[in-house]
Amino acid sequence: MEARDPELTKELDATLQARRELGPEYESALIESFLEKLDQRLDSTTDRRVRRQLAEQQVVVARGARPRTAEETFAARYGFGVISLVLAIPLSAIAVVQADFAGLCVAWLGIVGVNVAQAAGGVPWARGRSRESKQSSDWES
Repeated sequence: MEARDPELTKELDATLQARRELGPEYESALIESFLEKLDQRLDSTTDRRVRRQLAEQQVVVARGARPRTAEETFAARYGFGVISLVLAIPLSAIAVVQADFAGLCVAWLGIVGVNVAQAAGGVPWARGRSRESKQSSDWES
């Protein structure tokens, strides 16, 4: 629903015109009637958005994927980053002992590459399914 809905503007104009014609004694009834129409309009818009979102979730579930929440994604990335930094310490030591500075560079390039791949959403073939597309919020439409 747009901020300036032409239908609601017409309803408001009609309500104001009826108030002018009928007088202030009918003001509360006219306002109540307009607010009921506005409430019905908001309910229908909300219902439509909820039905659309449920349908989108059912399609995702039917395809075998589970929709991820923002908290799950953040926790997974944060945890992966912490674990990779903890494991980087012994990997760096082993690389320096075995191949000096060149080994250290190769080890850290691998660590950075793995973290970049994970931050980008991972490799689709490694998870067994393609990455879900990012969708805009229902409140923006």
